Amino acid sequence: MEKQKILEQKIKEWGASLVGFSNLTGILPDTLSDIPYAITVVIKLADRIVDEIENKPTHTYYHHYRSVNTLIDQITLKTVLLLEKWGYKALAVPASQSIADLGEYRGLFPHKTAATRAGLGWIGKNGLLVTEEYGPRVRLGTVLTNMFFETGTPITESKCGSCKLCVDACPAIALYGTLWKEGMPREEIVDARACSEYMNKNFKHIGRGYVCGICMKVCPYGKKKSVDR
Repeated sequence: MEKQKILEQKIKEWGASLVGFSNLTGILPDTLSDIPYAITVVIKLADRIVDEIENKPTHTYYHHYRSVNTLIDQITLKTVLLLEKWGYKALAVPASQSIADLGEYRGLFPHKTAATRAGLGWIGKNGLLVTEEYGPRVRLGTVLTNMFFETGTPITESKCGSCKLCVDACPAIALYGTLWKEGMPREEIVDARACSEYMNKNFKHIGRGYVCGICMKVCPYGKKKSVDR
């Protein structure tokens, strides 16, 4: 798989912290079934910025959040153009986008589903991807394509155990404390409406009410990895 190696190297050169590959056959909507392979792009968030979050997001975190999303979209665009140059179909899923026609607070396809299928992490009780390398302190992007890949080994269960720090810290009371398993609906883990409404009501002056980050900051997995590095 020489082209896959070249692609992974390029994506990392463009700024990705981690890259994963997965096969999403059978779980994509019909409109995307002709591009069943996924490339997951992971960008690590800066520890200093995340560590400054206490009981509310910071202006610096909001700027960082937007900057990382922009970087992800640039990387996935370059990836799509390279795949098309090689003769493949490809589509970049925006780093952060909600499409009303697909349901409340939902994007074109869940980045976290592709990431878990690629073996990059599991879904935490905070509803975020938790990676071995960086905990939940990451942002994600996805490219769908018809190029065949050697794929990672899917992760199908949570490793959060009995920890409930994110659940207890959530000011919106939007987390249920559920241990994730593959295929579990998001609604069993997090109340996305409660989360969004709380942010919009209380953090409008910081990032227009789009970000929070408290559940990410308190995760001991992310903290432990930051200290160990």
